Amino acid sequence: MRIQEARIEPFFAEIQASLGSEGINRDPETLRRYGENTMPGGDRSPVGVVYPASTQDAQTIVRAANRHGVPLYPVSTGNNIGLGSRSAVHPGQVIVDLGYRMNRILEVDERLAFAVVEPGVSYQAMYDELVRRGNKLMLDVTSGPPQGGMIGNALDKGAGYTPYFDHFGFACGMEVVLGNGEVLRTGDGALDAGNLINWHTSKYSFGPILDGLFTQSNYGIVTRMGIWLLPRPPAIRSFHFAFPDDDDLEQIIELCRPLKLSNFVPTLFRVCNDLYLCGSEGENPEYRASGGKRSISDEGRRALRESHGVGAWTVSGAFYGPSAEALEPQIKRVRDLFCQSGKARYIAHEEAEGIGPLQVAINTFSGIPSVGELGLLKWRPGGGNTWFLPGTPMDGKIANEFQRVCRKVYEDHGLDYTVMNVCGPRFARGLHVITFNREDEDERRRADDCYRRMSEEVARLGVFVGRAPLDYHEFHMGQAMASFREACSGIKQALDPNGVIAPGRYGIG
Repeated sequence: MRIQEARIEPFFAEIQASLGSEGINRDPETLRRYGENTMPGGDRSPVGVVYPASTQDAQTIVRAANRHGVPLYPVSTGNNIGLGSRSAVHPGQVIVDLGYRMNRILEVDERLAFAVVEPGVSYQAMYDELVRRGNKLMLDVTSGPPQGGMIGNALDKGAGYTPYFDHFGFACGMEVVLGNGEVLRTGDGALDAGNLINWHTSKYSFGPILDGLFTQSNYGIVTRMGIWLLPRPPAIRSFHFAFPDDDDLEQIIELCRPLKLSNFVPTLFRVCNDLYLCGSEGENPEYRASGGKRSISDEGRRALRESHGVGAWTVSGAFYGPSAEALEPQIKRVRDLFCQSGKARYIAHEEAEGIGPLQVAINTFSGIPSVGELGLLKWRPGGGNTWFLPGTPMDGKIANEFQRVCRKVYEDHGLDYTVMNVCGPRFARGLHVITFNREDEDERRRADDCYRRMSEEVARLGVFVGRAPLDYHEFHMGQAMASFREACSGIKQALDPNGVIAPGRYGIG
């Protein structure tokens, strides 16, 4: 995938003539940093980085790439930790860092509750702007890096925890530079007119809905997007329940489902196992003794739970309302329901505020970015981290079968079963964290084998992943039916005939 020198030099000369010297960086240290990731498969160094400052600059870059046959890899802020960071799928591509100069909040409409942003606008930047404006609106945040890009996360089908959890679903209206260099506007933005008053308020307009083509694909470069915002409620009160045993997951799912089907609880449920919560608080206390060869013991897990005041599973949710007092009846109803099980221990909002990992949950329900879960990167030394993201229907028996299968795969590979199930009415996404020592060749191999084995096991049970780390794009595309693969290739040929945008991303050539 390395680019011939005869192609790359004329490409960069053309970009420099158009964007200026500040639009290009080929410094070896810069290339090293842009190639870094946390995957088992290793870093992937680009041949250069370009920094567009506008949609027109992005068009210039794409057209030059077509003329010279240079593969591009666009990123927004590059904070997709555990899934690839800023690293391209293949070494030798040119990183298009959209976020470095395209980082403006273009509009905030407080009456209709939406914002329009460029790729470099992070959750922290958007939160800070809303606070500056009086904190009347809130955004849905991830529990990942506050500097993560809102557009990048939405296009990778990322999600949060409030009623606006579906980041792509609550996006409205895109501007896209296609692989042929042309600009496409989606939704009401497709109207060939200047004053587009519905572009970011009407998601489904005339003709086919094209927005989804640009999620987890390589058909174009999104340079702006509308994001819907939520009016900030006067009061937010969380509730939490700790369960003592691994197999309590079945009962938890059965308790959560009716509360979400009726939408009595407005947030999603965060159902975290002990290591997902405790793993953000420090290194595995047993790692050094085994040299990372064994999973943490049941005794070690119990000690961590007691130390941090959480359960084998801990359930978190929240209510919104006019005052804390007005929310007490809802919390009592949920508390009565969960405690009928005889196993749940209730953790009130005030108590949870003193438990670091549960404060992260409160922040996410409140639309406040936080860094707490980044501590999971330190659970084992060496900086290795990848995410396995399947899901299950909201059926307790099926969810429990999945946790047993995945827990065994982790243990067979000497790794530590770390997962949060994010539960809606009918479906729960499993966020499995594989933390490993990237500096240890054997541990890298075991982490890679663990991921692939779990993927095969859940596929056997009828489940696909929702997002994929960089190392496994081609692997997962190979699991898809032939007609799906052929459709993806056909769209690629139509929108990017020379294949210059992110070849290989999500397994699309």
